[in-house]
Amino acid sequence: MGGSHSREGLDLSDSDDYEDREEQSEEEEEEDEYQDAQEEHKKPPINSVDDLDSKLKELKLKYSSVENPNLKNAVKLYLHIGGNTPKAKWIVSEKITSYKFVKVRKIEDVDYDELSDDDDDDESSEGFWILKVGSKIRARVSVDMQLKMFGDQRRVDFVDSGVWAMKFVRDEDYREFLTRFQNCLFENVYGLKATDENKVKVYGKDFMVWAKPEVADDSIWEKDDDELWRSTPTKTTPQRGSNDLLEEFEEAASDGGIQSLALGALDNSFLVNDSGVQVVKNFSHGIHGKGVYVKFDNGSKNIGGSSQYSNRTPQKALLMKGETNMLLMTPFKEGKPHSSGVNQLDIETGKIVTEWKFEKDGADLNMRDITNDTKGSQLNPSDSTFLGLNDNILSQWDMRDRRGVVQNIAHSSDSPVLNWTKGHQFSKGTNFQCFATTGDGSIVVGSIDGKIRLYSTTSMRQAKTAFPGLGSPITHVDVTYDGKWILGTTDTYLILISTLFTDKDGKTKTGFSGRMGSKIPAPRLLKLTPVDSHTAGKQNKFHGGRFSWVTESGKQERHLVATVGNFSVIWDFRRVKDSGHECYKNQQGLKSCYCYKLMAKDESIIESRFMHDKYAAVSDSPEAPLVVATPMKVTSFSMSDGKGKRRFK
Repeated sequence: MGGSHSREGLDLSDSDDYEDREEQSEEEEEEDEYQDAQEEHKKPPINSVDDLDSKLKELKLKYSSVENPNLKNAVKLYLHIGGNTPKAKWIVSEKITSYKFVKVRKIEDVDYDELSDDDDDDESSEGFWILKVGSKIRARVSVDMQLKMFGDQRRVDFVDSGVWAMKFVRDEDYREFLTRFQNCLFENVYGLKATDENKVKVYGKDFMVWAKPEVADDSIWEKDDDELWRSTPTKTTPQRGSNDLLEEFEEAASDGGIQSLALGALDNSFLVNDSGVQVVKNFSHGIHGKGVYVKFDNGSKNIGGSSQYSNRTPQKALLMKGETNMLLMTPFKEGKPHSSGVNQLDIETGKIVTEWKFEKDGADLNMRDITNDTKGSQLNPSDSTFLGLNDNILSQWDMRDRRGVVQNIAHSSDSPVLNWTKGHQFSKGTNFQCFATTGDGSIVVGSIDGKIRLYSTTSMRQAKTAFPGLGSPITHVDVTYDGKWILGTTDTYLILISTLFTDKDGKTKTGFSGRMGSKIPAPRLLKLTPVDSHTAGKQNKFHGGRFSWVTESGKQERHLVATVGNFSVIWDFRRVKDSGHECYKNQQGLKSCYCYKLMAKDESIIESRFMHDKYAAVSDSPEAPLVVATPMKVTSFSMSDGKGKRRFK
């Protein structure tokens, strides 16, 4: 895989491949026609016009569409071959064919004439919409198709067991297809016809620009009030080869495969596996060096809270107390994130010093995720609190007792109980999945229905702002230090949201501090191209989308990174916010950015994260090093002009 643009962006043109395929097709047609002729001699003669019409329908007249330039929904269909290699190219699959949106009960339905199509106004009809193109394509209309628009070419690309492109005859045909596709997508996601009334039901009146982004005010995306950004000129089009990643260090894992990565902002970072924690040193060009290997030594205590899952690997590692301690959370069951407690590892002694239980009013609780109180609180040596999240619980926990006294656990035979300091248990239906905090401790929470809620520092009971979902579950969420931008991760795309708004007094605020009202900008989507998505594999999904790491006011995050399969995907934050760059030209609907860099590894990537911003300042680099962890090794990449192997250009 290459840089910002894959080879799928090459202009489509007829090639010799088409002529070869046509010659083969003509031979097949002659054979079919000969066989049909033989069969005709065995059948009774035609005695009426109805008989004639019936016979014509039975014939396989493959050339009929070519002779009919006025064919409804006519398109030219191309197939991409060669993946993301230098030999990649488009070939003509069908010189002329037609598409149709069809509602079916299952994807295997083949008798399309008996099912409703997109001209049908029957709102009560069951099933879901598929896109049928000639005899080659039957794809459920969904975000999994990774539809990409090329308005200047009257063309769309998409994935369906391969990468395809359709070219339209006229501009109006192209625009009509996009409208019908988006209407079918809306109905497939929400189970409602794509009417204005139903869009209000789904998004709410304040968020109608999410449904009609063409009327949205994009000025907030252009507002750059940070001097750091102004000091660097912005380019309106992507420049390939700029800020290349250079491989600096590669470190093999010790004693088992890496399960999670805990980056430190001070001297060390940590690789967690099933038997312990490997300590590595932080340098200006990445993490390196086999430091101390801390084996889990918990005496009579069990990792994770009970003997039945004491041998399972911690899935969450959270640094605390000036990065001298680490909280480890182990799930009950494989594939399930919930846990009844956390284990406190003293990194300096290498021992599990405490096994904490989640409990409120005498009742045991389970948490699915934990995080620090603020973006930089892991650096505070006296901090004793952290946040917990469950499907319907948002809470803060304290390792001190209710009087603020450190609990005496040295001689206790029972697991000490964490003190619930504040929070709220919501009624069923919130379906919380993930959360993150800003520099001042405001909280953003992502849900399985795609909603993203913003909570202020003063209350966990009522969200100040609740952004509607686009139909895909939010699996990970991050937020900038200043709280102005939110990055949500779904399986097939990332969603970037601005929280800025102007209140009635003309003051600029974020959605964490007040209700945003109706002056809300439309979000932007970060996607893979169809070719890159297909190359990554159907089973590989986006995970762990993050901003680069800043813990100081006045500093600005510069990049975004996410992981999919064997690839790390990096976006330039300024470029995503620039409404004038080429990705957004001729798009319809929410703006989607395909301007990224890809970095490939030989095995599936567990996590991709930028080191703390201070390492960018030390190395005089445009960004801190990128750390990529796979099960067997961890690799650091620099974006400076230093030494190392160029991973892509």
